[in-house]
Amino acid sequence: MTTAAAARAYARSVVREVWSPESRTVRDEDVIDLLLVVSELVTNAIRHGAGLAGFDVLPAPQGIRLAVHDNSQVVPDVAYGPGVLPVGHHGNGYGWPLIIRLAREIAIELRPGGGKTISVFVPLREASA
Repeated sequence: MTTAAAARAYARSVVREVWSPESRTVRDEDVIDLLLVVSELVTNAIRHGAGLAGFDVLPAPQGIRLAVHDNSQVVPDVAYGPGVLPVGHHGNGYGWPLIIRLAREIAIELRPGGGKTISVFVPLREASA
């Protein structure tokens, strides 16, 4: 996986496998939230994490767990912040607040061989019939 678009396509395919129309469907707005989180995490790894080193999508009973691996051991200053969006546009600064608002169980772990893994849980709700 080398792009945010490829990561989004893969995450969407996992959702389709687990939440199929025959069994249950997921709310469209939750899929949009998931794809936003995927985009921000993967783009951050590429732009600020010295490159994307891996990407995992794991279905869970109530959502999706994502793990993005990069090549930098630098932990973003705002990683555990309140999720406040910046005032005005400064070219960046929106990604982490979006992640904090849309994801749960955010964890950042340094990898023994270098780099870090950022893992999050994105809740998905069943669509009403």
